[in-house]
Amino acid sequence: ARAIQPAHANSRGELSAGQLPQVHDTTACCKAEKHAGVSCVTASVDDIQFEETARVGQVITIKAKVTRAFSTSMEISIKVIVQDTFTGIEKLVSVAFSTFVAKPVGKEKIHLKPVTPLTEQDHVEHNLASERRKVRLQHEETFKNLMEKSSKFEDLISDEDEGTVSTRGTSVQSIELVLPPHANHHGNTFGGQIMAWMETVATISASSRLCRAHPVLKSVDMFKFRGPSTVGDRLVFNAIVNNTFQTCVEVGVRVEAFDCQEWSEGLGRHINSAFLIYKAVDDKEELVTFPKIKPVSKDDFRRYCGAIARKRIRLGRKYVISHKQEIPLCVHWDIRNQVSLSDDNVEAFKKLVAKSGWEITSAVEKIKIYTLEEQDILSVWVEKHVEKPAHLAYHLLSDFTKRPLWDPHYVSCEVIDWVSEDDQIYYITCPIASGDKPKDLVVLVSRRSLKDSNTYTVAVKSVILPSVPPSPQYVRSEIICAGFLIHAIDSSSCTVSYFNQISASILPYFAGNLGGWSKSIEETAGSCIRFIENATDDGSISIF
Repeated sequence: ARAIQPAHANSRGELSAGQLPQVHDTTACCKAEKHAGVSCVTASVDDIQFEETARVGQVITIKAKVTRAFSTSMEISIKVIVQDTFTGIEKLVSVAFSTFVAKPVGKEKIHLKPVTPLTEQDHVEHNLASERRKVRLQHEETFKNLMEKSSKFEDLISDEDEGTVSTRGTSVQSIELVLPPHANHHGNTFGGQIMAWMETVATISASSRLCRAHPVLKSVDMFKFRGPSTVGDRLVFNAIVNNTFQTCVEVGVRVEAFDCQEWSEGLGRHINSAFLIYKAVDDKEELVTFPKIKPVSKDDFRRYCGAIARKRIRLGRKYVISHKQEIPLCVHWDIRNQVSLSDDNVEAFKKLVAKSGWEITSAVEKIKIYTLEEQDILSVWVEKHVEKPAHLAYHLLSDFTKRPLWDPHYVSCEVIDWVSEDDQIYYITCPIASGDKPKDLVVLVSRRSLKDSNTYTVAVKSVILPSVPPSPQYVRSEIICAGFLIHAIDSSSCTVSYFNQISASILPYFAGNLGGWSKSIEETAGSCIRFIENATDDGSISIF
């Protein structure tokens, strides 16, 4: 435990975010070396998520544990908890996962002893550690694949957008000399110290050079240490804003190390790059909206597209990095209030559709994918262009018994309560996405036809039905708010939009696609388009 002193705080009396990576790194290193019995070095750090701020006078507790050991490397979970001195209330400040590699003595090979999970939560983290390792190993390939598609975004940058700014004025450089207090017992610079210096230069880039507001670091993107630096090295930090997304901004920082000879020759070693995501608040503690970025040079556009790709990967990693328990929100079905519950279902869906701030993450032919982040709530919007009349698409998509014909995420779907002509309750089974059991759902589907405006809605929400209790064979899951919005373009074509406010229980079905290492959403959307376009005008289904 550590008490936060003024020396640890920023100008607003809050614990400087740059202090936390140092705390993470040293604590995790101690835990890694205790498990390995030999010296260990930081290989990589997953996204560091900052949940709460800590202030001067409060006490922080750092908890680290080995979640899983592999052959020569291990994953360390680090959590920072803050406790208010007067109330005793504890809050989670940050969560991170670091990978440490054991350094063998001489030519001796290292084989780390396995970790034995003791509690149910230990088992969950042990299993998720394997998933997180897969994400780390495929990160570079995933990023490369997304960047190859980045030319699609060039068409989305308008020359006429008002308020766009160039990033050239956000460039900041800082130079640090590595002294003995900055290094570990191997003589190498602490990874946490490098991250702290990165945070300092990135904060200047994000605030005074872009929005003139108080920056708040929300996360540090997953990165690897490319090489070591030692006492006596000069470290040059170059920071620049890559892109903005409504109320957050990504700042990239490149670090080069120089020894005395390299310094005189101007030939440095690229030892690290990191990407820091900030939000900003004004004097009234209200979020500031950042101006849009206008890439000018090829390098600007590369960084602009890279930020979009990394944002998409971060969305997909959310499930495997911070596994959060879900609080059920679905309502009990009451036949006495069926009209009210059905209308509430439709109204909730309309509110989701009407939200602002959607950002495009993928554009392929007839399919576009958008995402919306609101604090810890993630929503997805999949837009499809279909060459069939809107009324036909509405007829086919509102009948959920047909959904398994085109959606691989639905194994079976049966009506268990025909509430009315426009409202039915379905029991749905889904395939295994993660864990060892498939999932099931009980949902209310409410459809509405607004013929005057050529618009149709199909709203979906989970309900609790006593006659269909959870089964031990399945994991009962939840749809918070989802559905289809179908709008006629002309008499023979329409736009079909699928919206889903994603719950933790169904996130595994979306995570891979949002992260860029799966195409399940695009493939399902394509299957949906073919399903509708292959149907006859009377709604009969053709096998395709």
